[in-house]
Amino acid sequence: MKVVNKKFISIFSILIIFMIACGQVSPSQMSAAGNGTWSSPFTVDQALSNQDGSTQSVEGYVVGQPTSTSSVVTSNFPNDYALALADSPTESNTDKMVYIQIPSSYRSNFGLQSNPGLMGEKIKVTGSLTAYFSHPGVKSTSAFESVDDGGTDPTDPPTDPTDPPSYEEYYNTAEGKTGSSLKTALHNIIDDHQTLSYSDVWGALRNTDEDQNNPNNVILLYSGRSQSKTTNGGGVNDWNREHVWAKSHGDFGTAQGPGTDLHHLRPTDVTVNSSRSNLDFDNGGTQHGEAPGNYYDGDSWEPRDEVKGDVARMIFYMAVRYEGDSGELDLEINNNVNNGSAPYHGKMSVLLQWNEQDPVDEREIRRNNIIFEQYQGNRNPFIDHPEWAEMIW
Repeated sequence: MKVVNKKFISIFSILIIFMIACGQVSPSQMSAAGNGTWSSPFTVDQALSNQDGSTQSVEGYVVGQPTSTSSVVTSNFPNDYALALADSPTESNTDKMVYIQIPSSYRSNFGLQSNPGLMGEKIKVTGSLTAYFSHPGVKSTSAFESVDDGGTDPTDPPTDPTDPPSYEEYYNTAEGKTGSSLKTALHNIIDDHQTLSYSDVWGALRNTDEDQNNPNNVILLYSGRSQSKTTNGGGVNDWNREHVWAKSHGDFGTAQGPGTDLHHLRPTDVTVNSSRSNLDFDNGGTQHGEAPGNYYDGDSWEPRDEVKGDVARMIFYMAVRYEGDSGELDLEINNNVNNGSAPYHGKMSVLLQWNEQDPVDEREIRRNNIIFEQYQGNRNPFIDHPEWAEMIW
């Protein structure tokens, strides 16, 4: 009888411990496994374990926006292009997250820059279980639903006529790569663009840099001033064509190719452009009298905060677009200033900081789309995916 009692007590104790353990797990941390269908979606853990390229539905809590393989931000979201899901709304370990690619048709409703209130909410998505940001992910997504509020019809994605076209397939050959392999893949995608003459650049800049509040004007890069499109030239207070990658860094001048590439040409005040000259980019110096917020000294130029990221992403573009093949220059970023006529531009560490500090904005996106669709037929990858800069450099 004593033996029976001991066994009973032992079993009873195990049951009590199990019940207590289960009671300490909140309902939000308990996820039932599914079979990958819309009515029975995978958990995030299942999605992480089944990165086989198959199309499945996945359900989880929104825990942030991925910006690199191992980095997920939880505030100050740079854009609406991606989000991270986990089985717990408080998860902070990226190894327990799956990264979700958001196509243009869903960005207005599910992008975190536009909808920061989605943080901690449960959603359901359908897409291909494959790497995104070189991390387990869900790509080529075709359905999104907010689980808590009943969601939307997964077969009828929301559309917004102001949404830009989706260019995700444009970068298919670059997905899953990092470092030099990513740089090479992006170069091969954006290479061999349609070139303009230097005189054609005037008209193009009137379009790409138009002031959306006054279509008769352009916005000048460094000063931020809105100025009549017709006041271009070489006189004081005119605007001219600034080579953000200084044309003497590689000595390519205004020849078709790097000298006329719209992705780094911007309208600027003539005298401000002269002050910037061919300086590399770095922090510090004396504030410019005609362009407050810009600082410069004998070897560097610091643009105003509102365009620091713009400048960085233009420099990144040039270093990837021009790689020395097809008889072109090989332009590279380094961590120096005073690069002179060498085909280098700095300062890399500062440019990477600026890329993070000043996220992509609507003006950059609009400009990138216009250059792609109306002029050169290629895109600046670092506007579409600013996280790629850290993955390369």
